[in-house]
Amino acid sequence: MTTRGKPFQAGQSGNPAGKAKGTRHRATLAMEALLEGEGEALTRKAIELALSGDGPALRLCLDRLMPVRRDRAISFALPEITTTTDLPKATNALLQAVASGELTPSEAADVGRAVDAHVKAIEASDLHERLARIEDSMQQR
Repeated sequence: MTTRGKPFQAGQSGNPAGKAKGTRHRATLAMEALLEGEGEALTRKAIELALSGDGPALRLCLDRLMPVRRDRAISFALPEITTTTDLPKATNALLQAVASGELTPSEAADVGRAVDAHVKAIEASDLHERLARIEDSMQQR
């Protein structure tokens, strides 16, 4: 025992490996036991309620049939970005796509983050090349 009377030292877990993978909470296990064998009847009831006009039941059924799509494939003209000087052309294309309704503002923001990452990669590559040229010129002296 520690001086505090606790079985473990402060800041030290009693189970350093953590909970075993796949272990479920007691409440989940209890709900599964209660619902065991009732899945088909509950599904049928939800469908009947939805068909009779029950809004929440209808939403539940539709959500299962066609879940909310998080992303969609987008296609629009984005100029090639080979140097940082190409960035204004790319951002202009993004703004035009939003203005025309081709992209939503959040889609443009996602693409903008990808463009930003690409520009950073170009900058890092350019910096690497410049440093290599400087090192080469220093060694030749």
